[in-house]
Amino acid sequence: MVKHNTDTNGIGYEWEYAKVKDDRTIWQKIQNGIYNPSSHEFLGRSAKSWGGILLFYAVFYSSLACMFGICMKVLLSTLNDHTPHFTLTSSIIGTNPGLGFRPMSPNVEDGSLIYYAADNATNVEVWTNQLDKFLAVYKNKTLLPDKGNNQQKCGYNTPPQKDKVCDVSLANMGPCSSEFKYQYPKAQPCVFIKLNKIFDWEPEFYINKSDIPADMPNELKEKIGSRMKHELFTIWVTCDGEAPADKDSIGPLKLYPQDGFPGYYYPYRNKQDYLSPLIAIHFLNPKRHTLINVECRAWAKNIFYKRSLQNREGSVHFELMID
Repeated sequence: MVKHNTDTNGIGYEWEYAKVKDDRTIWQKIQNGIYNPSSHEFLGRSAKSWGGILLFYAVFYSSLACMFGICMKVLLSTLNDHTPHFTLTSSIIGTNPGLGFRPMSPNVEDGSLIYYAADNATNVEVWTNQLDKFLAVYKNKTLLPDKGNNQQKCGYNTPPQKDKVCDVSLANMGPCSSEFKYQYPKAQPCVFIKLNKIFDWEPEFYINKSDIPADMPNELKEKIGSRMKHELFTIWVTCDGEAPADKDSIGPLKLYPQDGFPGYYYPYRNKQDYLSPLIAIHFLNPKRHTLINVECRAWAKNIFYKRSLQNREGSVHFELMID
């Protein structure tokens, strides 16, 4: 029953104070909620309403997908698989390369410490296996992208041809080879050093004696003075103990195959089969049961040295301890 009434302004209104009793079961209500046969509505909407909604969202999301695709196409067109967009001074890496070393401990918490017992074969094998893995691409050219076909043998008078890269041979590493277990069982370990890659960076060499810095070790100055002119196109490397106590404990060193990285390996331009040149540092008689802080430094006119725990430049630091 519906009651009619009129307010003081003469406007009529009505309200429903009694509703028809709904005798439907819960299951019938659920069925009608899904599909109502009297109104032909599915989930509360007619076919026309559903069609309009589906058409709207189809157009809406298709437009979004097209806009996203156009943005990605424009972005990817600015990128190159072989050449970084930002290089040298415009990049985060900058223009001052550092050095890296191998082997590194498989335990992250050990940091830059090389620690082992020379008479423990299992302990020695941990470190020699690390070096074997690192040097695998140097020994087996089939692991390279172009199977080593883009490499050639180079020399100071035979630079690489266009689009070619120089081969890195391990034949002249002396006793620093897997055959001799890198001398780890003899407590005379070999540590490999490499210069970090910076795209398009070209070293500036010490060609004139007047350019040689005063803090360069005298031994290296003498070696540079005795080299032929074409051999001066080299990034030189020296290694020593950091503190006076470390210098006393480190013992004599021998570098293989030479005391620096030949200039014909640079600049690095991400060409296929490129491998960083290596130097093996052979510790001939390090003091045992003693922690030795080792620093290796690269020497070129445009490699700037900075010793810092947080931001080391132009060098690398690691610790050596042999029991």
